[in-house]
Amino acid sequence: MLFTLAIRNIFRNKRRTLITIAAVAFAVFLASFMRSFQKGAWDNVIGTSVNSFYGYAQVHKQGYWEDKSLDNSMELTDMLKSIPTNTENIEDYAPRIESFALASMGNKTHGVIVVGIDPDKENTLTKLEEKITNGEYLQNGDFGALIAEGVSKKLGLALGDSLILISQGFRAANAAGKYPIRGIVKYGLPDLNKRMVFLNLPAAQDLYAAPNRVTGLAMKIEHQDLVPGILKDLKSKLPEADYEVMGYNEMLPELMQARQLDEGGSAIILGILYALITFAIFGTILMMTKERSYEFGVLTTIGLRRLQLFSIVWLETILVSFIGAIVGIILATPLVYYLHVNPLDMTAMGEEAVATYEKFGMEPVIPAAFEASVFIKQAFIIFIVTCILGLYPLWKIMKLHPVEAMRDV
Repeated sequence: MLFTLAIRNIFRNKRRTLITIAAVAFAVFLASFMRSFQKGAWDNVIGTSVNSFYGYAQVHKQGYWEDKSLDNSMELTDMLKSIPTNTENIEDYAPRIESFALASMGNKTHGVIVVGIDPDKENTLTKLEEKITNGEYLQNGDFGALIAEGVSKKLGLALGDSLILISQGFRAANAAGKYPIRGIVKYGLPDLNKRMVFLNLPAAQDLYAAPNRVTGLAMKIEHQDLVPGILKDLKSKLPEADYEVMGYNEMLPELMQARQLDEGGSAIILGILYALITFAIFGTILMMTKERSYEFGVLTTIGLRRLQLFSIVWLETILVSFIGAIVGIILATPLVYYLHVNPLDMTAMGEEAVATYEKFGMEPVIPAAFEASVFIKQAFIIFIVTCILGLYPLWKIMKLHPVEAMRDV
């Protein structure tokens, strides 16, 4: 009966109901819109960094990340090769052997990072072939090299030239080799563009006297939301004393700290928004309570218990806030989806904005994150705030003097 009365009261004063629904819907719409853009922008930044080189997760020998030495490399065993088969949501892996070397051409030298790769697996993970600006991609069995654009400019190297690499191999072995340049790669990230040299995995293993050894396996994972579960699964299957399993958040701590700082600032803005909306919703509840003083007086006079009266009013508030939250989600969904499929084009901001994005290897766009959790979370917060504010009529009803309330019309 109370629920039926609450529904009837909602439709009895349509203007008051529409005002409350509009306030809640606007709050949900604006909060969802802001959060979708922030999450989409950071997902784009992290995705660019991850897909450029790191991958969402890597497996190394225990201690390698703290001391990136070839002596901390690991043998590519059958157990490691079977990770994609035995671990759900890992599509493939890219084996790498990575170390520093001194690159030279004539009387010019430059410190570089040499990465031995499986061309097919690496291209599946990082789309390395698409980054080639001149020349061709490595083929399996090719003992040539791909060099970053910055290395090419620093040493004056062109296609067909020979690159000499000098370093120290596994267990202090001498490492020296001469490799023809097959292609030139352009990275958006400046650090990578200045230093990267790629060899076929067998060629790099031969250079460093490390047969069948790798320094890491980069995992191909479809989406970052799958990473926590995959890391937990890998850690349970691989001996902790022998291997370390790391996610992108551990490999890119500076980027994650920048995101946390930005999200902290956004939380303050959302807090201010919630505060403003709280006052707006409270105003409608205050107005509703004042307007219905006579009604409350009559109902209590004819024998309706105060708690029953409050229950009716609170049910009204819950129903109206629920409807408002649903309306807000419905309004936000098509706009956020459109901006997810058609991201904001930052080229309109000028050449400097475009150059900044390109510097970090990103398209000059800001996509919106189209995820149900974004809408549900914001709607839930506004819904809970409204339900809490709906307790105000309880205080007024408990203090109510029926005769005075009926006079105060």
